[in-house]
Amino acid sequence: MNAVPDIQSLQFDSDGGLGGKARIGLIVLQSDQTLEHELSGVLRQPGVALYHARIPNEMEVTCGTLQKMEADLPAAAALLPASFELDAIGYCCTSGATMIGEARVDAILRSVHPAAKTTNPLTACKAALKALKLSRIALITPYEAEVTAGMRNNLAAAGIEVNAIGSFNQADDFKVARISSQSILAAVKEIGQRTDCDGVFVSCTSLRVMGILAEAESALGKPVLSSNQVTAWHLARLAGLRNGVPGAGMLFHTQLKLQD
Repeated sequence: MNAVPDIQSLQFDSDGGLGGKARIGLIVLQSDQTLEHELSGVLRQPGVALYHARIPNEMEVTCGTLQKMEADLPAAAALLPASFELDAIGYCCTSGATMIGEARVDAILRSVHPAAKTTNPLTACKAALKALKLSRIALITPYEAEVTAGMRNNLAAAGIEVNAIGSFNQADDFKVARISSQSILAAVKEIGQRTDCDGVFVSCTSLRVMGILAEAESALGKPVLSSNQVTAWHLARLAGLRNGVPGAGMLFHTQLKLQD
């Protein structure tokens, strides 16, 4: 048996670790191919730490499969250690938050992380629309009709007029992530040009929208929002980050009122 070598004891100092400005947690769908890439491009900056956990979900996006995620949400939230003292946590599924309910999502996340502020893409969308003073929008989704209708009804109940709707009509989340950004840009230009729409919301964290936001807003002359963009913005503002982000749309030059 080899003898244990002499191991010199090393001295060290401790600091606050990563996230001196903000620590942000993300609960990402197991099937999501897009969100982490898009949010890291917006939120990663000196002093900001991002921590991700994945939640099981079915590849088929229906009202029933979305609601099933409620049972797994506590365990997914617990994968983000409480000792990290997260400033803000996002459950990153727009349609899931619609079907489970925003209040229920918030209650589950707070049961595990009581000191953290919480959001999800639907709540973030409403906060963004309020900050931008928009009440008449066009809605673009990848979902089948039942899920899209549920989202439209939720927004309408919050006083938001959805005056135009377009959908790629896909139930397979893998296919949704492969819809090209140029196809999304064309859809935004087509649906968003209506004069009774003051802005556009592109729903679904799997859609690759961040890269075309600036071009879309320039073409329409009005704000264009996406699930990943509003989630990043709301998490940043809830965590106390106030800076704008070039290329991330008009929204990132807008502040969030404290009572929101």
